[in-house]
Amino acid sequence: MSTHAYVVRVAEDLADREACFAVRKEVFVGEQGVPEDLEYDAYDAVAVHVLAVREDGMPLGTGRLLYGEAAAAKVDGDLTVGSLGRLAVAKEARGLGVGIALVRAIEDAARARGLAAVDLHAQTHALGFYERLGYEAYGPEYPEAGIPHRAMRRAL
Repeated sequence: MSTHAYVVRVAEDLADREACFAVRKEVFVGEQGVPEDLEYDAYDAVAVHVLAVREDGMPLGTGRLLYGEAAAAKVDGDLTVGSLGRLAVAKEARGLGVGIALVRAIEDAARARGLAAVDLHAQTHALGFYERLGYEAYGPEYPEAGIPHRAMRRAL
């Protein structure tokens, strides 16, 4: 486990976005077996991506926010709700608070865009993590990329 400090920021350029994709590939494709063609989608081009980076430049985690029309299909057409997704923390950074910092950065980005709430599709093993951050599960369990999920929401 690393003891290095890290920062969380909005991914601003191509290098940042590639770092986000590298973490997602490691976690979702490598560890969880999600097919690459499902992991990357057209939403990546319009999403707000956040990136956690260690002080030495090593990417530790990422997540993204969809809002407006990009999020509409995921949030039943409610344009006041954003969609948090693709939250991933590299194995060596787990337990350091990176996931919490990423969620809070995505919520800040949602607030900055005038959104009233954030929805997400949580893997069922992560429900407790999101509940501790104020999210509430709703609706039935369903499979996404072959992994059980539940919808969750938090008012901002």
